[in-house]
Amino acid sequence: MKRREAREQAFILAFEQTINNDSIQHIIDAAGMSRDLVADAFAERLAQGVEDHRDELDEIIGRYIRGWKMDRLSKTALTILRMAIYEIHFEKDIPPQVSVNEAVELAKKYGAAEDASFINGVLASVIRAENEEKAHEQP
Repeated sequence: MKRREAREQAFILAFEQTINNDSIQHIIDAAGMSRDLVADAFAERLAQGVEDHRDELDEIIGRYIRGWKMDRLSKTALTILRMAIYEIHFEKDIPPQVSVNEAVELAKKYGAAEDASFINGVLASVIRAENEEKAHEQP
């Protein structure tokens, strides 16, 4: 499975969790029994990472959704932002711009018309702030 397909699978798993609050492992197990789904290892790692770091990811999202409140975000946009920020912060072998591009593509496929540009803007702010933070840390 290609990484793009694995991200899509991770998105579906994480989205389902956003809706029903079951654990990612429970969702994977149930999907395996009912739909013969075999979760890709990368997809499972992303979905599990989003679950494990949900509070931290939501705090970051809350900082960068200027003019919005978390409860006003669509479940689709929220899930995509969580996944992308998880990748940016915890998957160091993936360039941040790749995570942004993949998030925008997921938003185009699954989100509302304005989700792709909104997600792109939020993620650009996250990356810019992170880069500024790193620059200040260097002597």
